[in-house]
Amino acid sequence: MKLGIIGTGNIGKSLGAWAAKVGYQVSFAARNTSHAEQAAYLAGNHAKAGSVEDVVKQAELLLLAIPYPEVSKVIAEIKPLLKDKIVIDVTNPLTADYMGLSLGYTTSAAEEIAKLIPETPVVKAFNTVFAQIYAAQNPSLNGQTLSIFVAGDDSAAKTKVLELVSRLGFDAIDAGDLKNARYIEPLAGLNISLGYGQGLGTQIGFALLR
Repeated sequence: MKLGIIGTGNIGKSLGAWAAKVGYQVSFAARNTSHAEQAAYLAGNHAKAGSVEDVVKQAELLLLAIPYPEVSKVIAEIKPLLKDKIVIDVTNPLTADYMGLSLGYTTSAAEEIAKLIPETPVVKAFNTVFAQIYAAQNPSLNGQTLSIFVAGDDSAAKTKVLELVSRLGFDAIDAGDLKNARYIEPLAGLNISLGYGQGLGTQIGFALLR
């Protein structure tokens, strides 16, 4: 499975490296080509770097790991290339101080992205876990596997994202339709507030017990 990563911040480069380790064909793209090249080099496992256009063309799964305010501009550039792709939305619509959401609760970042690309499946995932967890490539804390919530309207697309989550070792939770991103994104806000606002740090996360 070919996974394209747009964005080489902490989330993008860490998830990309981990996905490459578990067998995905990973390609990185960033505005700064040297950042993509560095991410690919550090990831190893045959990861590659390329232009945004080339990475989108080659990918089957396309992970958006960029700040939410940049999404509309990037989508406008790649929209003609998104036929038969699955877009994984990792963004959180945060306020400037990172302590609140700029969207909610009658819509979500994921739903707004889906409006921009109505013919392309959008799946929400990976936004409720700190980048440090992904960088450590360990899906558990104190023996408890962390849950990742996956929401989307296209069942086939969602199944492929759930598979990626499972292959990384997380507890993959089918969170229903894409509109449920309205609840997943505030969960990410809570995680940030607990981790940074209340000083619990980044070695925290959520698990659904059942």
